[in-house]
Amino acid sequence: MNGLYAVMEKLLPFSFLQYTFMKNALLAILLITPLFGMLGTMAVDNKMAFFSDALGHSALTGVAIGVVLGMQDQMIPMLVFGVLWAVLITFVKQHSRMSADTIISVFSSASIALGLVILSRGGAFARYSSLLVGDVLSVTQQDLPILLLALIAVFICWSFLFNPLLLTSVNASLARSRGIQTKLTEYGFTILVALSVMVSIRWVGVMLINSLLILPAAASRNLARNAKMYLWIAVLIALVCGIAGLILSYYLNTSAGAAIVLLCALVYFGTLPFRRK
Repeated sequence: MNGLYAVMEKLLPFSFLQYTFMKNALLAILLITPLFGMLGTMAVDNKMAFFSDALGHSALTGVAIGVVLGMQDQMIPMLVFGVLWAVLITFVKQHSRMSADTIISVFSSASIALGLVILSRGGAFARYSSLLVGDVLSVTQQDLPILLLALIAVFICWSFLFNPLLLTSVNASLARSRGIQTKLTEYGFTILVALSVMVSIRWVGVMLINSLLILPAAASRNLARNAKMYLWIAVLIALVCGIAGLILSYYLNTSAGAAIVLLCALVYFGTLPFRRK
């Protein structure tokens, strides 16, 4: 890792890279933003803009379950509960006539309320309030391999799921006629989103996770002329805004996550005129 730090200092002559925590934060941004850039494209296409929001809220319940069980590492209960919650939302959505946004809103409200009820007992919620806004500057060397594994795993799964998901989002009936298991494909996608959200929630935050997933994809949709462009432009926007937001937050002494999301929003508004053309 020291060798990588030395290379970063030579290639990127920024004063903030003298700090190890800033190096870790930059590496985390390079790993997290492509993850959400990829997944966000299908979340937008399938009208699941609030899905990651519901999963982010469920992270509080996952932490609460870990606290009740006396577990020191909260990642495991968050991952397990997040995946189960994602599967349950998908199951209800597939077997209900209610609109997807209504179902997701119900699950989102229930999960955050349950988590707050458990964590706020005895006024202890202050210890977990950092989950709401996240802090990418708190990433450690031990966290980076986890993020790298998550990116590789999602990329491999994405290579198999992309075409079935794309066809399903365009025309589910046509996808089924081509032999695609649309329900299983949707389950696979929601599980990928759940794992990605839970792995990164500590550094992105419950309040910002949905924005990081949706805004780059929404901006890319304003510019892209085909599915391939849509995917790569979304990843590029997420990467550029992530790096620029981290640098901006350092010099302005503000929240890195909020700066990244704000830049993504500015890119979205800036690309709106191109959508008409």
